[in-house]
Amino acid sequence: MKKSVIAALAVMVLLGGAAYASFFVAPTERTMGTVQRIFYLHMPSAITAFAAFLVCFVANLLYVLKREQSWDWLGVSAAEVGLAFVSVVLVTGPIWAKPVWGIWWTWDARLTSTFVLWLLYVAYLLLRSMIEDPERRALLSAVFGIFAFLDVPLVYMSIRWWRTQHPQPVIFGGPGSGLAPAMWRVDLLSWVALMSLMALLVRYRYELEALRGKVDALRLVVSEREPREAEAQ
Repeated sequence: MKKSVIAALAVMVLLGGAAYASFFVAPTERTMGTVQRIFYLHMPSAITAFAAFLVCFVANLLYVLKREQSWDWLGVSAAEVGLAFVSVVLVTGPIWAKPVWGIWWTWDARLTSTFVLWLLYVAYLLLRSMIEDPERRALLSAVFGIFAFLDVPLVYMSIRWWRTQHPQPVIFGGPGSGLAPAMWRVDLLSWVALMSLMALLVRYRYELEALRGKVDALRLVVSEREPREAEAQ
């Protein structure tokens, strides 16, 4: 318990430090002004969502290969956390876009593929909720999760493959791209804070799913035992 509390406190400190740095340490961007500060939540949330979906993908792949319940538990845990972070991306994006572009939303390649990614993982969780048999649910959702992950590289590469309303890459982009040193440091701190939060949430969600799996196993044992006891009587 102590380790969990310490980990949670450490994540809270990181999040608080990242928020403070975003408002009071990072310089104000020349053209967009104060609204640009949402970048320090928007972009790290996207990278964190990709990381969570990568964990889900690997877990789904390993479940298909090994059929061990622990990989199914990890897969659904990472999917739920990744969905939360990509939801943050879809909310903060329009808030940033409205004062800069003059519109809340446009169906360009980056925005559309991100929305499709959100829909895919919503479908992943809905699929799990509709299948009662644990083994069948785990297998079908794992196969679907592997397919859903194919949209992650598409989202990432969309602004490199097509001309979009969304800005071209600031990080690892072409000539003239990049961030000022102070912006880099704040962005890195935000990314570390959100990745730490993601790891903590996945851990807690995994523990919950593992407990749910044990309860399902006990129910199965009880349901198999009851007919035998009835026959014996």
